[in-house]
Amino acid sequence: MSRTVYVNGEYLPEEEAKVSVFDRGFLFADGVYEVTSVLGGKLIDFAGHAKRLKRSLDELQMANPVTEEELLEIHRQLVARNGIEEGLVYLQITRGAADRDFAFPKDATPTIVLFTQAKPGLADSPMAKTGMKVISIEDQRWGRRDIKTVQLLYPSMGKMMAKAAGCDDAWMVEDGAVTEGTSNNAYIVKGKTIVTRHLGTEILHGITRAAVLRFAREAQMTVEERPFTVDEAKAADEAFITSASAFVMPVVEIDGQAIGAGAPGPVTARLREIYLDEMRKAAV
Repeated sequence: MSRTVYVNGEYLPEEEAKVSVFDRGFLFADGVYEVTSVLGGKLIDFAGHAKRLKRSLDELQMANPVTEEELLEIHRQLVARNGIEEGLVYLQITRGAADRDFAFPKDATPTIVLFTQAKPGLADSPMAKTGMKVISIEDQRWGRRDIKTVQLLYPSMGKMMAKAAGCDDAWMVEDGAVTEGTSNNAYIVKGKTIVTRHLGTEILHGITRAAVLRFAREAQMTVEERPFTVDEAKAADEAFITSASAFVMPVVEIDGQAIGAGAPGPVTARLREIYLDEMRKAAV
């Protein structure tokens, strides 16, 4: 059965959905996006995603075509119309259609598109028990990674580099320190201390990251927000990533070397448990 998608105010069968060939998202990657997880038919941390969406739009001087209340209703409608119990809602807003010119128009009408992806078993991923393997690669992205733009070519290539190496993902490295994964924030655990890079323009300000660090501190875990190196990761007791779709996922190997015991560790497992429990309670 065809999915129902949302395009510029209309709910449509996916086969009928169309966007202009002059859309600046297509021509210039002039757009932003968010991905919100769905568990039990409810949205996980929607308010956090809506807040970051506004920040991304503001940073790019781009208008939001809908209010937060309207956006929530669109999300809920798509979840209901597509029967999503576990899965994702993808949202993209671009500056809109205009004749091709590097100087963007001030009066373009934004394009807004949303669609769902069913992901049965999203919260029970087998990888949570086996762990991920990552490689390290040079971070060659543009400098404003804190804006969640659709400029994802290099992360996509990084993911393919990892696949070619028989691994699951790549951790990007800049000036000797890990920035983040291709679509996630990166962490190591040494002793009882969780280490992850501090917020700045070098990394995405992860919504799951913010929640997990809050829960970690509430659980009396020590958190250090600072850069860490690949060598530190290799010497760590545990490592993990966070993202809206992976939640908290253990990393057990980097560049062919096992991290800790080479298996998911207790800190990561506890954080995943806390995160899923708390997010299910707060889901809308």
